[in-house]
Amino acid sequence: MKEIWTTMASLMGVWAFSQTLLHAVFPPELRFIFIKLFQRLFNCCSSYCYYDITEIEGVNTNELYNAVQLYLSSAASSSCSPASSSRLSLTRGLNSSAITFGLSHNDRLTDVFNGVSVVWEHIVTPRQSQTFSWRPLPEEKRGFTLRINKRDKPYILESYLDYINGKANEIRRKNEDRLLYTNSRGGSLDSRGQPWESVPFKHPSTFETLAMDPVKKAEIMSDLRDFADGQAFYTRTGRAWKRGYLLYGPPGTGKSSMIAAMANFLGYDIYDLELTEVQTNLELRKLLMKTSSKSIIVIEDIDCSINLTNRKKTNGEGGSEMRNGPGGLGGPGDPENSNSITLSGLLNFTDGLWSCCGSERIFVFTTNHIEKLDPALLRSGRMDMHVFMSYCSFPSLKILLKNYLGCSPADVETEVLRRLEEVTEAAEMTPADISEVLIKNRRNNRKALKELLQALKAKAEKNKNGLRRIEATEEEKRAVEGGGGAAEERWMGSG
Repeated sequence: MKEIWTTMASLMGVWAFSQTLLHAVFPPELRFIFIKLFQRLFNCCSSYCYYDITEIEGVNTNELYNAVQLYLSSAASSSCSPASSSRLSLTRGLNSSAITFGLSHNDRLTDVFNGVSVVWEHIVTPRQSQTFSWRPLPEEKRGFTLRINKRDKPYILESYLDYINGKANEIRRKNEDRLLYTNSRGGSLDSRGQPWESVPFKHPSTFETLAMDPVKKAEIMSDLRDFADGQAFYTRTGRAWKRGYLLYGPPGTGKSSMIAAMANFLGYDIYDLELTEVQTNLELRKLLMKTSSKSIIVIEDIDCSINLTNRKKTNGEGGSEMRNGPGGLGGPGDPENSNSITLSGLLNFTDGLWSCCGSERIFVFTTNHIEKLDPALLRSGRMDMHVFMSYCSFPSLKILLKNYLGCSPADVETEVLRRLEEVTEAAEMTPADISEVLIKNRRNNRKALKELLQALKAKAEKNKNGLRRIEATEEEKRAVEGGGGAAEERWMGSG
């Protein structure tokens, strides 16, 4: 053993002496040329090609580096790669709701794309100190190196990088907290010069918890899924990548919960547009231009925000004008309404040339009275899908029982379930009203079901009595009208 250590020490001494001699005899320029020639010779003999993706390119951040980092985090966490490392770094970014995995320093990972194996290596080296820099740089120089077989390069390189970018955007969208935006009061700008103010969107509503007919719910989910995956379809047909939904029905039927469920289902941000704070068509157009892709633009209670009913009332120039804010119509001649939104401006907002300045956006209007809206606002292309949010049906009631009481139909007595089914449709109670009954008694299922059945029966009886009074009033009216006509005929005959 002693002889082995002696031999190794001798070899190391010879290597150090040779290295010193080479540095003394050969100038740095000659050594640099020799190293470059050796690298070229090695590359010619190697069957692989290498691509470096550095974190910082010049003074700017390399977006491809961030995309690769996100993509490899999903590949590393899946543990499906045969060369997955046993040492991974864990990170949680700003405004992110998920912990992501990543390659540790100078570690490798094998990935497979279209049947071709590639190798990624995360290289981290100390950065040489600089005397002056316009931008402070990190102490370490980080980058990824991609190794691909030369024979596979023409077939996968470009498509592989496109795939990585798309996958990274999907992961980023999934991990980031969604935001709820609202337009600033009077069109004012925030500190960043943006007309939208935002807060984190934390609404827990999903299609699973939404009290709605399962068939209609599945239809809406399928339509949303087709829209999100339909970029190629919209491009091929020459249509703008957008879609309009109109949610209408009585108050308390879940229109706002539906919007939240749509946002959570697609992972989109929400822009809640308050029309009463918008003064002109130009301001409305600027707000549209400042919305991002993959978003839902919402105008709630459109029949209450501005007057859209009197389209036929025109001003002196023949154009229809709508006064902004509560009140009636107002035209350019109205001194109290020098700024106004026209119906044409609102229609162009949803289906004009300016509505195409972004992509993958959904417009959602809600109203309690669809009959008050102008037909031009309801046609296909502006509001493509009309969704009637009705009173609570029996299938919706079963969803509410599961949400609030944690019981399925099998957990409820057959007789109680039958009586609930008989009275639910006639009661015409909204999901909000039924939810309130269940919330008050959520700790006692038996009491909750008993009070719910009583509330449904009382509401059904009230609706039945109200219908009888209406029918009786109509019969009285017909009788009076009929009696008056007969008396008039008798009087004329006697005359």
